[in-house]
Amino acid sequence: MVALSPKQRMLNAYRGVWSDRAAVAPEFWYYYPARLLGVDMIAFQREVPFHLALKTTFEAFGCEGWGAAFPALPNERVTHRSEERWTDDGRLLVRHTVRTPFGELSSAQLCDRAQPAWVVERPIKAVERDLPAFECASLPEPEGLDAGPMLRAWEEVGEAYLLEAWLGAPFFDFYAGAREGGFAQGIYDLEDHEALLEGLQARFIEHMVRKTRAVCERTPFEALCVGCSWSNNSLLGARRWRRWDKPVLAAVAEEAHRHGRLLHVHFHGRCLETVADFAEMGLDCVCPFERPPGGDVAGVEGLREVARRLGGRTTFNGNIHTVETLIRGTEEDVRREVREVWEAFGHTPRAIIGTGDQVGRETPEENLHAMIEEAKRLSARR
Repeated sequence: MVALSPKQRMLNAYRGVWSDRAAVAPEFWYYYPARLLGVDMIAFQREVPFHLALKTTFEAFGCEGWGAAFPALPNERVTHRSEERWTDDGRLLVRHTVRTPFGELSSAQLCDRAQPAWVVERPIKAVERDLPAFECASLPEPEGLDAGPMLRAWEEVGEAYLLEAWLGAPFFDFYAGAREGGFAQGIYDLEDHEALLEGLQARFIEHMVRKTRAVCERTPFEALCVGCSWSNNSLLGARRWRRWDKPVLAAVAEEAHRHGRLLHVHFHGRCLETVADFAEMGLDCVCPFERPPGGDVAGVEGLREVARRLGGRTTFNGNIHTVETLIRGTEEDVRREVREVWEAFGHTPRAIIGTGDQVGRETPEENLHAMIEEAKRLSARR
């Protein structure tokens, strides 16, 4: 077989087409690229082009992978103001104020040199009062997409890895991520403000479909991605996920496929209860199918069950444990897990050997090299 580029191997896997070998794709997101580039997390998130940091990292390890470019949607109905202050413990506090025709929203995040920034204040404090302003600020007209930055990123990445268009998160993450009180308060709101949130969900689905259409019509991105924070079986639960988030993913998948594009969904935590749903919706790829304790895909038998439920309709990516195996394990531990994935999925082109979420900065390089080398060795087609 003719050797393919890393991007081509990823796309073939998403499409269910055999390549010269399987794609092996550690999830390098923030920690490892920052470590490789020798910058702290504040500098990484504020100064380093994300797509180029990933390119440097994937090329350094000689492997495949995926990353994201983020659509810019201008919003002429709102104005933004930010204030920054260094705290006594050396962190950067960034406060945001958004002014809309429906009122002001305030939020804040804390930036740390060792960790990605995290939210310390969320904009929705009182649902009925703040929801109109939040919707105005968060759901601008997708047809106003400024495709320029995405197109430049796509060209700069080239064939080095699969750069995907980031569409955002499912509905619950979209809402609860902005709700003061976060996940717990978001769950209460599903019960206390059900009718209000059902209306917002309908408008959010329409927005996501229109955004998908805009990206497909104005960019050449082959694959699009929907992320995940709390929208999973471990936290939201399968019943709520099917009611609040599955309709979003199904609508986006339908629109992406209408334009001949692929949809990749990132789904943290436990997943076995909804794996069949992934195939039913026709998602092209799902990751990361985590092992216990964070996930529920354990060993060869768990992997075989996932393969059975996916039924060759959705591509599998992930499962190498990022903590117990890659950080704390030996090279042989890593190679053993790679062999388990290949034992369950070696019969299908719809398999990417990846990690169970983001690679930690503490991960020994030799373990990453062992993962990549073993995957290449097992899957080479001669």
